[in-house]
Amino acid sequence: MLEIFTNSETTKTIPVSLLTKRSFKDWQKSQPASTISWLKDMEFDASPGQLCIVSSDGKLTQVVAGFKERAELWDYASLSARLPYGEYRIDAELESPLETVMASVGWGLGTYSFSRYKSGLDKKPKKPPVLLLPDQGYQDGIQGVIKASFLAQDLVNTPASDMGPEELAKAGEKLAKEHGASCNVIVGDQLIEQNYPLIHAVGRASSRAPRLIDIKWRENAKAPLLTLVGKGVVFDSGGLNIKSTGGMITMKGDMGGAAHALGLAGLIMETNLNVRLRVLIPAVENSISANAYRPSDIITSRKGLTVEVGNTDAEGRLVLADALAEASSENPDMIIDFATLTGAGIIATGPDIPVIIGNDDKVCQDLMRCSREVEDLVWQLPLHMGYRSIMDSPIADLHSIGTSDIGGGAITAALFLNEFVDEKIAWVHMDFCVLKYIDRLGRPKGAQTSGIRASFRYLEERYGFQGLSK
Repeated sequence: MLEIFTNSETTKTIPVSLLTKRSFKDWQKSQPASTISWLKDMEFDASPGQLCIVSSDGKLTQVVAGFKERAELWDYASLSARLPYGEYRIDAELESPLETVMASVGWGLGTYSFSRYKSGLDKKPKKPPVLLLPDQGYQDGIQGVIKASFLAQDLVNTPASDMGPEELAKAGEKLAKEHGASCNVIVGDQLIEQNYPLIHAVGRASSRAPRLIDIKWRENAKAPLLTLVGKGVVFDSGGLNIKSTGGMITMKGDMGGAAHALGLAGLIMETNLNVRLRVLIPAVENSISANAYRPSDIITSRKGLTVEVGNTDAEGRLVLADALAEASSENPDMIIDFATLTGAGIIATGPDIPVIIGNDDKVCQDLMRCSREVEDLVWQLPLHMGYRSIMDSPIADLHSIGTSDIGGGAITAALFLNEFVDEKIAWVHMDFCVLKYIDRLGRPKGAQTSGIRASFRYLEERYGFQGLSK
């Protein structure tokens, strides 16, 4: 069990009372005068966000927290982010099993820290507070969600100096080994030999060879095949269309799609979802050297479509194209790809809400509904075929960025990717921001996940497993 959770209550377990303005008055009737006096001195009135620690004989005996009438997942994250080490239980009647799960997940997410590069006393993070989990059969799912998020956050927070294509491949190999899956990695010029020319072209300028990571789990099972694809650009300089300093500073996070795909894959395997699983991650560094690919180059993709390169800083869609073509070759039941692909997506929905675009409106609408249920919002934009002609090139089958700048960059990028997915396969593309620079309780600056919980909730529903949200 993760160190932030326990499944056994002891005499040292500290109750956490969640109070609203409305419930505070009645709650006080059951409390000793000393507690009432202490709360009054601390000016606690159950306003949302308030937290008061009650002690007796110098020991922490109770926590009182002010909550909204309808608590959200991140309210619980803000609790664990502020509490000292100890064992706690939530002393409140939550309205539904799903709310109980969300409380535990929020608590867990709020304990995340990344101290790998700290020295001295800061090297060792404080021991996190421990929560008593509900004994309702959800424990594996709750822990799986936390592991998935922490894995993705750790991978993204690691700088590119220590997270190159090889290190990303090792992370995939480690995850596969933990769950009895296979992991095959195609490296360097082998990509040309095995017909992944777009992946090779983007990554060839780096001294660190590009790779395609291919994980397979339960490949002989009689179950639907689900394929996850994650953009693994470990650092994006922009290539010959080089980025500015401001544009480059966050580009260690350009492998956030790969991190999310690995995190979700771990959650799927951890909970034994009834699928065959394949994960494809093109892992590259988009660098500059004498053999870098160029704007105006024409490259024949794995699918056979020729692509005119419009801008080397639109590299993510190129590496995804070869991976999606391979994903489609096995005719899976569904493909989900994750990518930090466009700034246009962030402009549309902000840093917290991924854009989803797909070839099946019902799938996208169901995914949006599931995202609301687990408080991990995603938002659909249309795969608007009226913009498709913009992606035509006068000298090749496709233009990588389009020949007219009409806006709608998240949509036109998805239209490009759509060319590499068989139309009979349900496909969802998720475009999101992974490095957040808004410091909020339970969500510190740095890597934060978006869409993993929503995707898993949808997959639970699609494949008939209810281990997280019965």
